[in-house]
Amino acid sequence: MLDVGAPHRLYWEQSGNPKGVPVVFLHGGPGAGTAPAYRRFFDPERYRIILFDQRGAGRSTPEATLVDNTTAHLVADIEALRLHLGIERWVVFGGSWGSTLALAYGEAHPARCIGFILRGIFLFSDEEVKWFIGGRDARDLVGYGMGWIFPEAHRAFAGHIPKEEQDDLLGAYYRRLVDPEPEVHRPAAAAWCAYENACSRLVPGARNARHDTSSDAYYTGALSMARIEAHYMINNGFLGPNQLIDGLGVLAKHPAVIVQGRYDMVCPIATADRLARAWSGAQYRIVADAGHSSMEPGIRAALVKATEDFKHYR
Repeated sequence: MLDVGAPHRLYWEQSGNPKGVPVVFLHGGPGAGTAPAYRRFFDPERYRIILFDQRGAGRSTPEATLVDNTTAHLVADIEALRLHLGIERWVVFGGSWGSTLALAYGEAHPARCIGFILRGIFLFSDEEVKWFIGGRDARDLVGYGMGWIFPEAHRAFAGHIPKEEQDDLLGAYYRRLVDPEPEVHRPAAAAWCAYENACSRLVPGARNARHDTSSDAYYTGALSMARIEAHYMINNGFLGPNQLIDGLGVLAKHPAVIVQGRYDMVCPIATADRLARAWSGAQYRIVADAGHSSMEPGIRAALVKATEDFKHYR
């Protein structure tokens, strides 16, 4: 556990080769946390693998908190962890929100980055947030968003909110997710996460829909994910308009691989395309038969190939 200032303590772990190429894994969400499977993207004989849970997520404490939880705080935490571990430079690996955070960190500390492996690109534009949240008016293409492709999932997501509040689904969910009463925030968190999970794979599996919703562990994970995501969305990711694209100049000479599922509905490919066009040195690898999840076979294989390619960087 790394103390980064009250009330936050961050869970972190190392595995692999202590003398290998250092790589830091930035999880998605924000609020999703890490899992043991994420180590498997990296050859343990060649990599020094660092995973950590961001503020309020996973095993970091306090759980699901929004206090001092902004992009700037998370960027500072990554740098604090690097210093704590005595690492001079490392590869930065991030997917979805992790790609956002990787770019924010890299642009703040370019000299500390060997290179980048990014997946499911999200830049926190208004259009991306609107696409995710959607709306009830099917005539508004951007506003309706993922609901055009997953109408039943969006209908359930919107249906958790009374009709008189459905014109502002993000605000309505945010109010419920920050409510201190479990009978208010628990079902809201479950509905939010069910929606995202239903839209994350090219072919949604039955296992994505089955959760033990009587489990305290399920609600803890769901609340961290939903509450922190809504917090960042309602605050525009704590980023300025076009901030990450405008700041790419300092990363022009860094090696980078962008992996993107063609049919990613959570983070549509138009955003990855925009980043790839702005970052001339980056390799852009589109997976033709994949959606958003890093665990889909094509995405998984492309990410492992990228880490194999990066083995020789220092």
